[in-house]
Formats: sequence, C-alpha cells, structure tokens
Amino acid sequence: MGLLNVIRRLALRQKLPSLEIARRTELSRKTIKRYLRVGTIEPNFSVPERPSKIDPFADKLAGWLKTESAKSR
Repeated sequence: MGLLNVIRRLALRQKLPSLEIARRTELSRKTIKRYLRVGTIEPNFSVPERPSKIDPFADKLAGWLKTESAKSR
C-alpha cells in the first residue's frame, strides 16, 4: 500500500489531524497537508532508462541457466 493511500486513509476514514498523521508517518506536517490538498494517488516522477551492468553478459547467463535447469540437484 502506498504512503499516500495510508495518509489519505488516516485523514479521511479515521479523521486524524495532520499533526498525528505526521507523528505516525514521520513526515512533516507541510508534506501531509500538501499530499491531502493534491488529489493525486501517487507522486509523478520519471525513472531514466539506465543500462544494466550485466547486459553484455545476458546471453551467456541465460545459456548457463538453461543448461543448469536441466541438471538434477
């Protein structure tokens, strides 16, 4: 469950004040108020595409896994 869902549940269902929500979630009161004011479910941020360090070896590793899966323990 996302943090924003927890904050919204505490505020809307349990009717807790923002100070108590801030104590429970260890976030600032300003952050809690901002999350409640904005109607979004999750924050928007982009994750840049990064190449993996094992990409050059992916074919070789897949081959090894395929041969090892056929062997018994």
